[in-house]
Amino acid sequence: MNTKMPHPDHSDAHALPVTVYTPESSLASPAKMIRDMLRDLLASRELAWRLSVRDISAQYRQAFLGILWAFIMPLANTLTWVFLSGTGIVKVGETALPYPVYVFTGTMLWAIFMEAMNAPLGQTNAARGMLAKLNFPREALILSGIYKTLFNAGIKIALLLAVLPFFGVELGWNLLLFPIALFSLILIGTAIGLLITPVGMLYTDIGRALPLLMQFVMYLTPVVFPMPKEGIAATLFSLNPLSPIILTARDWLTGVSPEHLVAFVVVNVLAFALLLVVWVIYRLAMPILIERMSA
Repeated sequence: MNTKMPHPDHSDAHALPVTVYTPESSLASPAKMIRDMLRDLLASRELAWRLSVRDISAQYRQAFLGILWAFIMPLANTLTWVFLSGTGIVKVGETALPYPVYVFTGTMLWAIFMEAMNAPLGQTNAARGMLAKLNFPREALILSGIYKTLFNAGIKIALLLAVLPFFGVELGWNLLLFPIALFSLILIGTAIGLLITPVGMLYTDIGRALPLLMQFVMYLTPVVFPMPKEGIAATLFSLNPLSPIILTARDWLTGVSPEHLVAFVVVNVLAFALLLVVWVIYRLAMPILIERMSA
């Protein structure tokens, strides 16, 4: 559904812009659709900020350990895998870093990616009531999820940087490039999350099945296991687009020279293109979803 926004009458200082709905599809005028998308993105910044502050406050207000929970879960996962590896229950290949550092950084990075991926569906589901009653830029929900992910990621990375020297990891100039990897994790996670949001709004099974699927994907990503050198596992790890992202992010974080920069760039370019496409799908789908929720 296409919209036209006539200029408000300047004779009345309190006049509000009027939105006129027409049966024409937004896709009929791509240039106008892009302008509307950018306009709504800019207009949604303040609301997104307020929503993210509200959600972050609610997230930590009633937790005794507060922001430490952003650190506890990856630490618990690290201790579990170090125990399994040290006792021989699970055999893990050699890693360039000490295995506790390898797992700790990997689980931290994976947690950031997962939060970015879950944010679009989670924020949109949480705003069902607001969507049915108020007309506001839907991009505010996506932005608020990104703000929240950045806040939690900042806590994780700050605590991680404080711990790494105790494991003998020297922080070098490569650390200055790590924000690029952080942006990459959030970019890819948001693109995938936005892709599944319209379907997830209709079928709650998506939200329930996603953690199970991603747990399997994690084991095919160099998070707790190093890259295999041969066999079908090596093929699956190599074909996994998340592998160069996790590897490059860990390398920059720990001062190791990255070996997968070309794949890292290619995956990010494709993820950015995917984000633009699913953003359009999201905008086209939301009016239909809101109508179904209001029925």
